[in-house]
Amino acid sequence: MEALAALLEASALGQWARGSAVAYPVANVAHLLGLVLLLGGIGVVDLRLAGLWRGLPVQTLSRALTPWAVGGLILLAASGSVMFAADAGPMVSSNIFRAKVALIVVGLLHAVLFHWVWRRRMADWETSPPLAGRLMAVGSLGVWLTVGALGRLIAYA
Repeated sequence: MEALAALLEASALGQWARGSAVAYPVANVAHLLGLVLLLGGIGVVDLRLAGLWRGLPVQTLSRALTPWAVGGLILLAASGSVMFAADAGPMVSSNIFRAKVALIVVGLLHAVLFHWVWRRRMADWETSPPLAGRLMAVGSLGVWLTVGALGRLIAYA
């Protein structure tokens, strides 16, 4: 893994991300925007699924906010790739970074599982939200908040 990180750092992308006066700062701001979109979108949906704001229809809220969350995730991946290329060597050896990546995988798998299990029963959430689904929603929110926190902690480790 360290060899791949060294290749990435030496690549044109890595050199540009480190050498440009604007590349890394712009990627960092884009990463923050992506996090806001992801957590703002999926966080509100998760809170609704967990039981808050019962006056808001689940399906309508999900249809409105999920695309924003997906857009945020795409922006996070793109901007994170630029930042990673600038400093890949130290990142791959960072336990905090490794935990962040592992939790991203958990969060993505969780989202796929949630959609697969509950997509046909979303209308039922208006009257009797299932406990297992509510717990999954809280778990999703916890995973993504932890990913964001770990991302911030990387700078201090």
